[in-house]
Amino acid sequence: MAELPDVRFLTVAEVADIMRVSKMTVYRLVHAGELPAVRFGRSYRVPESAVTEALQRPIADVG
Repeated sequence: MAELPDVRFLTVAEVADIMRVSKMTVYRLVHAGELPAVRFGRSYRVPESAVTEALQRPIADVG
């Protein structure tokens, strides 16, 4: 059996807390494809590395 890399998954609530946004915002990011996630049953788990990458992305200029 192949070894799986050490991937730490976070719950939507944990991601929301880290990013300082609501859980609904995290769900929107997941459904829009901007934040990768894996579905486990009825809940989503987001790789910690994806959250780190999302936080390091430059913010789009809205003006």
